[in-house]
Amino acid sequence: MFVEVLVYVGSVTFAVAGALTAIEKRFDVIGVLVLAAVTAIGGGSIRDLVVGIIPPTSLTNEPLLWTVFVTGLVVFALHRFVPTGATLYLFDTVALGLFAALGAERGLEAGFGFWGCVFAGAISGVGGGIIRDVLSGEVPGVLYRSGDFYATAATIGAAVTFLLHGLTPTGALVAGAAVAIALRAGSRLAGLNLPVPRTPQ
Repeated sequence: MFVEVLVYVGSVTFAVAGALTAIEKRFDVIGVLVLAAVTAIGGGSIRDLVVGIIPPTSLTNEPLLWTVFVTGLVVFALHRFVPTGATLYLFDTVALGLFAALGAERGLEAGFGFWGCVFAGAISGVGGGIIRDVLSGEVPGVLYRSGDFYATAATIGAAVTFLLHGLTPTGALVAGAAVAIALRAGSRLAGLNLPVPRTPQ
């Protein structure tokens, strides 16, 4: 039950992030719904394919799909009352942490070791955002993110989930999500960047 609640919370928050991105790009209502859907279920679907779950669970979960659909419509209808910049970042960060932890947990269920779980968690966290960025005409932020940690936060959050799972499975999910969220938000506040190649002289 706890995992299912996290799945719904993460999916809704990613759906909000996707819908807000579409609104910033001036997409029509169908574009908003598409971007909400792919952001919400894209990463989890890729993760399920990686761990051998076919079809992906998100595509067979009708209540979840309806929830994502309604979320997209609500954001489209009420977006005038939502300050998209800060809200988009908040929802995207929360969803990133939740899906990173859930992805690592799904890898553990599949019998993956440390690196397999870290990959499953990272792709679960950033996969939907990558699809969202591509469809909205942007270079995926995971490739050049400046001013905060994104994939790095998801990766470390997934690693924490794996390392703590043997002690307390529920606590591992909470800790992994919290670490990923804190890392992304904290790195933004501190203005941290990963190294990039020097520009040739």
